[in-house]
Amino acid sequence: MESKDQIAEIKRDNSELDVALSSDLAESETSEMSFFEHLEELRKRLIKCIVAILLGMVCCFFLSKEIFKILMLPLYEALPPKSFVIYTSPYEAFFVYIKTALVAGFFITSPYSFYQIWLFVKPGLYPHERKLIVPISFCSALLFVCGGFFGYFVIFPYAYKFFMSFADKHITPLISMKEGFSFAVRVLIAFGIVFELPIVIFFLARLGIVTASMLKRFRKYAIVLAFLIGAILTPPDVLTQILMAGPLIFLYELGILVAYIFGRKQEIKNGS
Repeated sequence: MESKDQIAEIKRDNSELDVALSSDLAESETSEMSFFEHLEELRKRLIKCIVAILLGMVCCFFLSKEIFKILMLPLYEALPPKSFVIYTSPYEAFFVYIKTALVAGFFITSPYSFYQIWLFVKPGLYPHERKLIVPISFCSALLFVCGGFFGYFVIFPYAYKFFMSFADKHITPLISMKEGFSFAVRVLIAFGIVFELPIVIFFLARLGIVTASMLKRFRKYAIVLAFLIGAILTPPDVLTQILMAGPLIFLYELGILVAYIFGRKQEIKNGS
């Protein structure tokens, strides 16, 4: 008798879940947009992001020299004696400071930019998933900034120390502002993007595209792919590629946990 009651309760829970999913699907279908409407929506979101970044750049321009000094501090500390950073054209320093302000503006406005990106994705989500837009936007920006901090505090000291080890009494490094800035920004942006992996896996799991078991089966290929991504996104040296692959593998393992907790398969299992 008890088993019949349990079966009846399971059927009732499954029917309620089916009704909830069907209602979500019906509401999402009513909000479908045409291709050109999607393009127009994308254009509006991109314009808002660009305006926000430009405003951030203007605010940061007056502090760009100090920001550049902080950005280059790990390099300054790794330079051997009698070595220094130079610029090789009359306008190089000016444009490097503008780019520094632009990157700083991009980082400080990243929460708003990610919010606009997720608002563009919002029409393709179920109503109960749309409630997560604000926390997901915040987490996306937080992970991006954490990736930048990881690159600055962990990668820079080891990478610069490795590069400067090639200097000797016959070879003195004279790093230009442009090259030093380009290397730093590439590393910061690359690690910021890589740290978004758990968010990507979260939505793929919610959509039922990936599961924790699927990610576990793909683990050995993911490790190889992590080193390939490190080779593509980082400057052409083995050390930074390895230092990127390590966090990427860790984030992949974290993504497996995220998929297990938040995946649709797990949600249905709990509902039954």
